[in-house]
Amino acid sequence: MRDFIFEHLDFVRNQTLNVLHQVSDADAEIIPEGINNHIKWNAGHIYYTLESFAFVVNGESAELPEAYQKLFRSGTKPKEIEAAWPSMEEIIQHLEGQVRRIEERYTHRLQETVKSPYTTSKGLKLTTVEEFLSFCLYHEGMHFDKIKTILNRVTY
Repeated sequence: MRDFIFEHLDFVRNQTLNVLHQVSDADAEIIPEGINNHIKWNAGHIYYTLESFAFVVNGESAELPEAYQKLFRSGTKPKEIEAAWPSMEEIIQHLEGQVRRIEERYTHRLQETVKSPYTTSKGLKLTTVEEFLSFCLYHEGMHFDKIKTILNRVTY
C-alpha cells in the first residue's frame, strides 16, 4: 500500500502543476505591487525547498541546479537578484519528476531521523523524513495560494 504522504504530495503537486501550465514566461516574471516575488520565484522555491527538505537535510544527493540556491532560497527576492531566470518549462520539468524521486528514495525510510534536524521560523521542529515531507505539504499549499493570487492580478 502506498503511504498517504506520497499520495498527498502527488495531489498537491498536481494542483500546482495544473496552474503553472497556464502561465507564460512573461506573466511568470511580473511582480504585482505589494508582493515581493513573482510566479517563477514561488514555483522554483517550492522545488528548492522540497528538494532541500527531502535530500539535503539528510546528506543525500539532490537535483539542484547551481543557480537555484541564489534564486530560490528563503528570503530571496527577484527585485534584488540580477540573474537570468530559468524558463517556466525548466521549472515545471523539475517539479514534475520530484515527488516520484522522493518516493523511490524514501518509501521504506519515512521514520528515519535526518542528519540535520530543523526548526521552522514558527518553531516547529522537524526531525524525521516524514515530518519534513509533511511540512512541505503546508509549505507548497502556501506558495500555491500565492501563485494563484499573483496570476489573478496579472491576468485581470
